[in-house]
Amino acid sequence: MVDFIGIERIRQLVAARGAARFIEELAAEIEADFLRWEAFDKSPRHAAHSAVGVIELMPASDGRLYAFKYVNGHPRNTAVGLLTVTAFGVLADVHTGYPLLLSELTLTTALRTAATSALAARRMARRGSRVMALIGNGAQSEFQAIAFHHLLGVRELRLYDVDAGATQKLERNLARLRLTDLQVVRCASTAAAVSGSDIVTTATADKCNATILTPELIVPGMHLNAVGGDCPGKTELHPDILRRPDARVVVEFEPQSRIEGEIQQMEAQFPVTELAAVLAGRVPARASEHEVTIFDSVGFALEDFSSLRYLLRIHQQQRGTQQQIDLLPDLENPKDLFAVLSPPPRSVTPRAGVAA
Repeated sequence: MVDFIGIERIRQLVAARGAARFIEELAAEIEADFLRWEAFDKSPRHAAHSAVGVIELMPASDGRLYAFKYVNGHPRNTAVGLLTVTAFGVLADVHTGYPLLLSELTLTTALRTAATSALAARRMARRGSRVMALIGNGAQSEFQAIAFHHLLGVRELRLYDVDAGATQKLERNLARLRLTDLQVVRCASTAAAVSGSDIVTTATADKCNATILTPELIVPGMHLNAVGGDCPGKTELHPDILRRPDARVVVEFEPQSRIEGEIQQMEAQFPVTELAAVLAGRVPARASEHEVTIFDSVGFALEDFSSLRYLLRIHQQQRGTQQQIDLLPDLENPKDLFAVLSPPPRSVTPRAGVAA
């Protein structure tokens, strides 16, 4: 039997801790794995692109455990009542190859993306950053808001989305959380939202080379958390923002970010720093209060590895419906796989008058 986490179980696990604490614990798990960066077998994700979206496989292993995530990105799905992003994943034992956990990762991907964003921003943003613009108020927005409010102390959230309904949805969900020390401001444009912000998070979904942020909006000292650009041909920042002489760009895994991130717009020699080096203190996260720091986030498989390991631990620790599924056959003779398909032996009923 293999441990299984479905939608109802992930709701139980998050509810038991609260979303803020869950994100905080997940960020700690992700940081711990980034700090042992060299232990991981790493590769860019494998992507199958179509005209309407992408389906990806994201593997990672530390030699003891192996994980992969299946994830899609289809921006037009919402027009027919479907999610833009869905995902599931597997955590396995390298020694035997047996899966230990099959889990939903649709909600968990949103949680770990927010956790990684806040983890990077704690190092990269200026101390005392309290105002954040959130451009793109779709499925990822609540998670980003919770993470930055809880882990960085953001106290003013400035919202903008081309879809006013998305902003209303975000306002409604944040109001239900009763975060009394968080002021939420609806803005009429990207420029209005960015003006006066210490941190700018972009989390848009269109699969195109969009220009969500333009150079004149960026002022010295800002931290940019670019989340939406995560595949070839999908970006959010004008390239001249990256070219600023006072800009510092941090990525998760450089070979993947060169293909998928904001830096796909730049020449191959464009300088970037990997997040692992920043977290380990080998490279400064910010050289000065005036530097513009950019976290070019595309999502990396190590974050899903960390998430699956964290999920398995709390799933087994926390009382409740700890589901398992019979994904693998249980054999008396491991060389006799066909026995699973063989009918059970029939019992023979003795004929009358015949000794058994």
